[in-house]
Amino acid sequence: METEFLKNTSVISYAKRSYVKNSFSDISEVILTNKTNTTEWINTYGNQFGEIFKTVVVNNNLDDFLLKLFTDKEHPNKVILLNDLVFISTRILKTDDVILDSEQMLFIVSSGFLWSIQEKEGDYFNWIRERLEANKGIVRRKKTDYLLFLILESIVDNYQDTYHKNAELSSDQLNSSNIKPTPEFTSLVEKRKQELFNFKKATLGLRDTIIKLEKIELSNFEVKYFSELKEQANNLISNIDFELQELESKINLIFSIQGHRLNEVMKTLTILSVIFIPLTFLAGIYGMNFENIPELKFKYGYFILIGIMLLVTLVSVWYFKRKKWF
Repeated sequence: METEFLKNTSVISYAKRSYVKNSFSDISEVILTNKTNTTEWINTYGNQFGEIFKTVVVNNNLDDFLLKLFTDKEHPNKVILLNDLVFISTRILKTDDVILDSEQMLFIVSSGFLWSIQEKEGDYFNWIRERLEANKGIVRRKKTDYLLFLILESIVDNYQDTYHKNAELSSDQLNSSNIKPTPEFTSLVEKRKQELFNFKKATLGLRDTIIKLEKIELSNFEVKYFSELKEQANNLISNIDFELQELESKINLIFSIQGHRLNEVMKTLTILSVIFIPLTFLAGIYGMNFENIPELKFKYGYFILIGIMLLVTLVSVWYFKRKKWF
């Protein structure tokens, strides 16, 4: 287990004019010390090294509460201020699956080091490593607060990319011009709504994490960077709410179309019933087979009855058209 941990862990030490990337050959080499002239970014792939994490905490005399936190593999979104460091738990979304999924990320941040623990190996932060190595921008001149800002910016971008990708997949099927009052279309709308509810829940959790970081009071740790991230998260939530309203409008339109069709059917049945009720009444009278019905022996009785029926039908149709019932 220790060998696997060392294989999956690397460290980048950087300052304004220096950049060094190393790996570890022994657990004792994992030293998280607050150096005045360099900033260290330690990254570990895999959250199954709980006992080794505890060893690193003890070896570096970090806050004992981390031992309890590392006992659990799963953490909800949280920000905990400890002794001279911050423990952060959040999630990043997977963009390679149609079904929305996520993986956990943990961060232990102090003024001199940032330890990131990713549940699975990924390239979400490679662009940050490239900027550090090439000395692009101001990242080398800043400390862990700015590094954490860039990491969280990558996570926010991941949420936005995942949202837009899923939106494109469903846009063709749920296009406003393709609205159909069928069970299949209604099922697609409800499925998309459930996806958006789950996505909104995840985004709200990320925004809460950013808001909590804005209130952190840690020495040599600037929180001004996180206001921009909060704005991006709010914009994403607004987009989700807007799409939810559109889907709700489509559901209401489907119900309206179904109700209109039902009304048309009922109107047709009502008109036919009104027309044939008097005809049935007349036919019933002359079908009683009474002996003394004067018209039965009248030469033109049959044609008169047919004429009356036709007249009743024409009058009914004229009346319905005058009322604009059809």
